[in-house]
Amino acid sequence: MSPKPAYLMAGGMRSNKHMNAILQAVFDTTGSTEPKIAYIGAASGDNRVFFNLIKMMLKKGGAGKIDMPSISRRNASIEKAKAIISEADAVFMSGGDVEAGMAILEQKGLADLLLELYHSGKVFFGASAGSIMLAKEWVRWRDPGDDTTAEIFPCLGLAPVLCDTHDEKGGWEELQALLKLENPGTEGYGIASDTCLVVYPDHKLEAIGGPVWRFAKHGDKVVRIEDILPG
Repeated sequence: MSPKPAYLMAGGMRSNKHMNAILQAVFDTTGSTEPKIAYIGAASGDNRVFFNLIKMMLKKGGAGKIDMPSISRRNASIEKAKAIISEADAVFMSGGDVEAGMAILEQKGLADLLLELYHSGKVFFGASAGSIMLAKEWVRWRDPGDDTTAEIFPCLGLAPVLCDTHDEKGGWEELQALLKLENPGTEGYGIASDTCLVVYPDHKLEAIGGPVWRFAKHGDKVVRIEDILPG
């Protein structure tokens, strides 16, 4: 099977109408009327409260069985986690901490499996930090008080884009910091609350729920360019 679109959602969803439209698009892509979802909570340390909240949202959107395989615990059964993830119709990446989530996936040997499943046609979607983890790269600071210590680190790269989520009120500072470290001409996308960026395997982009902000590095500056508008 060929790869499917990846759905990068923002957190802070307030509109059931927008959320249901996004989830309907995700679930339609699976080809199942009640898709089984594997919830990967690496970025939130497999937080059960967080999982239960998202589970309710996914159920309201039409999901079938939803499982959160244990990944973060030291004695977690990774073979069991791999089986749950492999058997699901779609994989959801939770919000939380991008760097911590990626570290766990790498430590537990799950990053390669996720890439393999994506290329074999598994549907992936995420929210907040989970969306950033599905994208190409993110930024961290060796010293949070010193902007000169900013550096890039790799994410899963299932969606070959650079993005941030629900920071429209903050001016997308972290996304712009990331772009400043990239080559001129590189673009980045700000996925505002209540919206979703769909990334197709052929690199086509689509917005759902509202405009997706768009930035580009021109010379040594990052500027806002024309938004991606819903079709």
